[in-house]
Parts: sequence; structure tokens; C-alpha cells
Amino acid sequence: MSTLTLTWIALPLFVGFSIYLFPKLDRYLTLGVALVSVGYALQLLFVAKAPLTLQLLDSFGVTLIVDQLSGFFILTNALVTTAVILYCWHTNKTAFFYTQTIILHGSVNAAFICADFISLYVSLEVISIAAFLLIAYSRTNRSIWVALRYMFVGNVAMLFYLVGAVLVYQANYSFAYEGLSNAPIEAVALIVLGLLSKGGIFVSGLWLPLTHSESETPVSALLSGVVVKTGVFPLVRFALMMEAIDPIVRLFGVGTALLGVGYAIFEKDTKRTLACSTISQVGWILAAPEVGGFFALAHGLAKSTLFLIAGNLPSRNFKELKEQPMNTGLWIALVMASLSISGFPLFAGFGAKVLTLKNVQSWQWQWIVMNLGAVGTAMVYAKFILLPHGKEKPVRASFWTPILLLLSALIAASGMYLEGYTLLNITKNLAIIAMGWLAYFLIFQRVVLKLPRVLEQLEHLIGVMVVMSLTLILLFKLVLV
Repeated sequence: MSTLTLTWIALPLFVGFSIYLFPKLDRYLTLGVALVSVGYALQLLFVAKAPLTLQLLDSFGVTLIVDQLSGFFILTNALVTTAVILYCWHTNKTAFFYTQTIILHGSVNAAFICADFISLYVSLEVISIAAFLLIAYSRTNRSIWVALRYMFVGNVAMLFYLVGAVLVYQANYSFAYEGLSNAPIEAVALIVLGLLSKGGIFVSGLWLPLTHSESETPVSALLSGVVVKTGVFPLVRFALMMEAIDPIVRLFGVGTALLGVGYAIFEKDTKRTLACSTISQVGWILAAPEVGGFFALAHGLAKSTLFLIAGNLPSRNFKELKEQPMNTGLWIALVMASLSISGFPLFAGFGAKVLTLKNVQSWQWQWIVMNLGAVGTAMVYAKFILLPHGKEKPVRASFWTPILLLLSALIAASGMYLEGYTLLNITKNLAIIAMGWLAYFLIFQRVVLKLPRVLEQLEHLIGVMVVMSLTLILLFKLVLV
């Protein structure tokens, strides 16, 4: 198993650099690597009986933990990457695009099995570079600026993270995650701050709507489906490892869920709505760390589907879409993915919502707020579900292969939690969805409110990090001391 894991983690990097030697095989090589990851993840979820821990170079080296939590995130990455490659199969994407895609895929996988701060830092930096190149792939002035903004914000966040990692080493003479429990409060705060920004969490994640909405369609699917989760995964791991950190992670999860859904409800642009919804959904992952892996899978599959569909709609503006009926097949796929995120039975989103709400029941305030967030999510996706359809404008045939793959995975993944299909849970989820749809149809559909975007400006994004660092230090002192 150790040899298999090391081979699997090195394979995307080896293939990525080999693509330039065999440019005509670029699609086949990248697809092959993604399918290998699908197999590896399924083996982790359904065959492996115990977590695998690898210590490669004692306390100074690389520590890896491969378990079921990793399996959910790796499967998400594998399926989304496979879908994106299939989506681009009959386009004019160059070998450069596929190289960056598969290097991104491998680096994301690495982030999901890292168990030391320096290995995670290296993975996140490689992810940032590959994502930067993919965002700027179209080479327009707009895309280059968005990519540079993404890179700059990410680099500043990782400076905070790196200082925290050094402080952990100073206290423990090791970079392993376990050292966080014995590190100074400032170290914990700085590391968490860096990850909050990378994961698009709370106000530190307000770089996300512009970045995800202005990228090309397949890149948006990758960013929202998997890349953003590389900042979320370590926080989930910390919460499960250290009881003292758990309530703060949950607190940020609840705040993020509400912030994202609040922005998404009032957005008039389809891709910005989906991007703001991503902020909300990563909050759901953090709100219940014990079941965060399953929620990440359900969200990643549905959100990447929605971004791929959004790129094929007649317009990005909801007002214009109400006057331009879309292709019926496109609308059906849009409804299915929207229902999954809303928590409708028969899709993975149902089990994920039920598990999350069940997990937060012991925290009464959190349970109430997350139920409100679930109603808000239903309101957001009512905007998509209630769009008109019937105009049979043709959609390219190759578009349906990745969409069918993702939707099939959403339905198949619903079988991972069959215990949740009780009459009470089904009735409750349907009631939440109905409340959201009614609220949108009767009230919010007519509300015109443009929320300020001042905090999305570059200088304010950096300022927010400074303020958040001080806030986190105070928070951790209250909780940990």
C-alpha cells in the first residue's frame, strides 16, 4: 500500500511533464491519471481497513496520512478533473492546458494526504501556480488581472501561514500537525488565517466571487469543485485532531455558510451566484468536521456540474435568462444539480445535508442557524430551477458526457448514507426546500438589492487579513487559555 500511494502521488507530476514529449497524447494521458485517482479513492473508501501513515524522513521530513476522510476529497478531485478533461476533449485546448490541469490535480491530491505543515505549504504553492496559469489561460487583460490578483492574495495568505509553521517547529522541533496542540497561540492563529484565505472562508474568502466567475468555464469548475477545498481540508483535519480547535472551526463554518448564502441570494449574475454559493457550502463542510468529507464530495460534484452548465447558458444575467428560454435538456441537468445542493432526496446532497444537521444537533444555536442556511440555499437555487426552458437551441454533443458522469456520480453517492432515508428526514428536507422556493417566489424574486463589493477590492482583501489575524489571536486566547 505504501508503494502504491507513493506511485499514485508522483504519477500526475511525471505525466504532466511528459505531456510535452507526447503532445498528441495530452488528453489521453491526463484522463488516464484522473481515472487512476478514481480507482485509488474508491479503494480507500470501500476496501482499505485502516488509515495509512507514512513518515518519510523523520521529524524533518514528509508525513502523510491516508484515510477515509482523504478518500472523499480525493474522489471529488478525481471525478471533477475527469469531467473537466472530457468537457475540453473536443475543444482547441493546448498541451499547456492539460499539463497545468494534471499538475494541479496531483498537487491537490497531495494536499489531501499531507500531515505536516511544510509539505502542505509546498502543495498549496504549487496549486496556486497551476491555478494562476489556468485562470490566465485565455490571455485577455481581464483574465491576467484576475489571475495576478488571485496569486497576490494567496501569496500574502501563505506568508502568514509560513510564519505560523515556523513557530510550530520552534515549539516542537517538528512540522507535524500534532505539534499544533503544543504551539503558541499566535502560531495557531496565523496558520488558520492562511487556510481561511486559501479556502475562501468567511470575509477572508471574498476574493473568490470575482476569481471563480471570471475564469473560463472548465477552470471555474475546477476552482469551485476541488481547489478551494485544499484550504478547507486541513482545518477539518485540525478540528478532528484537536478538540480545542473544533468550536472555532465550527464557528467559522456557520458564519461562512450565512455570509455566502446572503451574497448569493441577491446576486444577478449566474456565475457570481454560484461562486458566492461556494463560499456558503465550504462553511457547511466546516460546520460539521466529522462528516465534512461526504459533504465535500456532494458539493464538488454538483457545483462543477453547475459551472459547466452555466458556461453554456444563453446569458449570465438572470433577467435576460428569464426572457431567453434555454434548451430543455440543459434545464433538466441544471435542475438535478440544483436539487442536489438544496438537499433533495435521491441525490448525494440529501445525505450530506441530513448528516451535517444531525451532527450539529448537540450545538443548539448552530442547528438553528444551519437550518436557516439550508432554507437560504434552497432560495438561491430556486433562481436556477424557475428559469424558463423549451427553446431547443443545440448543445454540442461532447458537452453531455461530463455532465452525465457527474450527475450519475451524484445519484450513486446518495447510496453512501441510505440510513438517512427516513420519513422524518425526507419530510424535513422537502419542507426546507419548499420554504426556500416560496420565500424566493413570493418575496426575494422582486427584491432588487445590490450588495457593496468594496471588500472584494485588492487593498481591502489584504487589510482584512491583518484584521483577521488580530481577531483570531484574541479568539484563540479566549478558547485555548
